[in-house]
Amino acid sequence: SGADLSEADLSGANLSLAKLRETDLTGANLREADLGVADLRRARLSGADLTADLREADLRWADLSGADLSGAKLSQADLRDADMVRANLSGADLRDADLSDADLGGADLGGADLRDAALERARLWRANLNGAKLSRANLRRADFSRANLEGADLSEADLSEANLNGTIMPDGKRKGLFTRVKKYTG
Repeated sequence: SGADLSEADLSGANLSLAKLRETDLTGANLREADLGVADLRRARLSGADLTADLREADLRWADLSGADLSGAKLSQADLRDADMVRANLSGADLRDADLSDADLGGADLGGADLRDAALERARLWRANLNGAKLSRANLRRADFSRANLEGADLSEADLSEANLNGTIMPDGKRKGLFTRVKKYTG
């Protein structure tokens, strides 16, 4: 914990269950690494290549801004309060992940699997969620201002008090501010 591993090449490393709390991994190469159940709380992973296995990892308060998580395995990961601004999460598996209060502004979540994920109060302004799977997701009080949800599956998603101002919805139409929406029916 707390080590400086910035720019390190840890591709393919087995870091399952590793305690990397507050570690600086800025710009590190973690491609195909196993970080399952790793403790990465408050880790600095800005610009890192995290096309890795992060299932059940603890990434609370982590800085993942600009990181490449395309195709990453993040099911059941804890990403509460994470900074994921402009991160690439296209095609990532985020089933049952907790992204409550996370900042995903400008992030690419195109084609990501977010079924049953918690995104309560998440900031998704200008995020790309084109083709994302959000069925049964908790999107209560999430901010989707100017986000792209075109082609997204929002079946049974809870959008209560979500801000959809200027959002492109699955039907390709822009929406205004929604309140008191319980389940999205399309």
